[in-house]
Amino acid sequence: QVQLVESGGGLVQPGGSLRLSCAASGSIFSIYAMGWYRQAPGKQRELVAAITSGGSTNYADSVKGRFTISRDNAKNTVYLQMNSLKPEDTAVYYCNVGVVAGYLSGNYWGQGTQVTVSS
Repeated sequence: QVQLVESGGGLVQPGGSLRLSCAASGSIFSIYAMGWYRQAPGKQRELVAAITSGGSTNYADSVKGRFTISRDNAKNTVYLQMNSLKPEDTAVYYCNVGVVAGYLSGNYWGQGTQVTVSS
């Protein structure tokens, strides 16, 4: 099996920071793309940031300059550093990871972690 475990969400004041982590485990041969999505109440899930196996990144316009995605290939972990948080960043954040794992190859979602930005 392939499992993703997210951590790092919580309540933070506007202007504050949080760091999300997502660790993949299981019979994984390799990981290609890793990304973070978010879904606010009443809205569709949207891509926040993604990073390829080579380290290329892309970000949603709304988070450019504030969020940074990174990955530790040795730990099969992807991070999202979120700075200068705004109330509109409030959402459930999900990691998505594409793995090569034999017959289990494919894209997997984390369980989601709540991020609330409020004073």
